[in-house]
Amino acid sequence: MSGLVDNIRASLLGLKMPRAMEMLDHMVQRLEKGEIGAIEAIDGLLSEEFNCREDRRVGVALTTARLTPPKTLESFDFTFQPSLDRDRIMALAQLDFIKRAEVVHFLGPPGTGKSHLATALGVAAVKKGKSVYRATLAELVEAMSKAEREGRLVDKIRFYARASLLIVDEIGYLPITQGGANLFFQLVNARYEKGAMILTSNRGFAEWGEVFGDPVVATALLDRLLHHAVVVQIEGASYRLRAHADLIPEHVRANAPITPPPAPKRRGRPPRKEKQIETAG
Repeated sequence: MSGLVDNIRASLLGLKMPRAMEMLDHMVQRLEKGEIGAIEAIDGLLSEEFNCREDRRVGVALTTARLTPPKTLESFDFTFQPSLDRDRIMALAQLDFIKRAEVVHFLGPPGTGKSHLATALGVAAVKKGKSVYRATLAELVEAMSKAEREGRLVDKIRFYARASLLIVDEIGYLPITQGGANLFFQLVNARYEKGAMILTSNRGFAEWGEVFGDPVVATALLDRLLHHAVVVQIEGASYRLRAHADLIPEHVRANAPITPPPAPKRRGRPPRKEKQIETAG
């Protein structure tokens, strides 16, 4: 028996299965006591090794996707944000929107849980083996601007377009230059109907002309980002301050909602500047 165990241990070493090697003696002891059968022992060893590898894969993928520290839907307090339809969010967690290359918009005042939900959906996608990348809008624009100066813009956009799911956080928190708006349009255009996105913003769509500093580009962005879209509006007070809700002034708790206008119907390339289209804002 010991000789066979040594052979198994050597095989596990050659196959680079350290977790199974670690559990081998324990499984053999359970076999000898009659607690489990041979098939159960094999299943136990393989399951331990698989789970260990999966944990490592997910950990690396979350770091690469910039989704650390990870968030989950299970840890989100839906009772604090009654404006949210929990069933609708859990339906998004089935990730069908990624297959359909749709865009999910989380809109709401600062601190209401938009980034938590976006990150949690990203984590769920990683666990399902999807490629994900997350960045703030300011980070994306800065990276693309640098790449443009260095003659690497095509490669940078191709990199951002490669992920199955791109999460763009914090739209509207920092001003974007006209050049940055054009770069973001190029990225959105590269992903249009090819890759899913999740966007979070504290500004309504009617304000995007101001956010991007160019009503024409903002209209072209919305044209694509609202064509195949799911819009989730969050109302209420800061999710981060929920433990101190009694200290939040009433007028803040009753923060006005961000109401999106209808999606633009125009399709095609952005109009020329001398024929600017009036935006919803």
